[in-house]
Amino acid sequence: MAVESRFVVIRQGVEVETFMDKKAADEYDKMLDMADSLAEMFEASSFNIDEKVREELCIYLAKNREDVLVALQAKKAKPETAAKKNVTASVETVNSTDSSPEIEAKVKAPRKAKASTNK
Repeated sequence: MAVESRFVVIRQGVEVETFMDKKAADEYDKMLDMADSLAEMFEASSFNIDEKVREELCIYLAKNREDVLVALQAKKAKPETAAKKNVTASVETVNSTDSSPEIEAKVKAPRKAKASTNK
């Protein structure tokens, strides 16, 4: 007989999600706690936001908390994250501009291997 450990996130008496890993379950539970806190903040504000939109927004912000902290300047961006975004932005710029045969050739052309200088 096999034994499996499962970690279940329960909210208001309802099973929300099941995980095989305690760390993942704790992270998900923490994300839901953040989303609940954000929802309370929006409810107390003067914004008139539909409940479904507010819920989706709060979950999105909680899932992307690292990016939110960087945007609020509460945390510095990680160097590899910034480099990744720059590469993505460069690719999007190339894709969004009018394609000319010269640009397509540069983008699609394989890089030439450097010749060995050892003699």
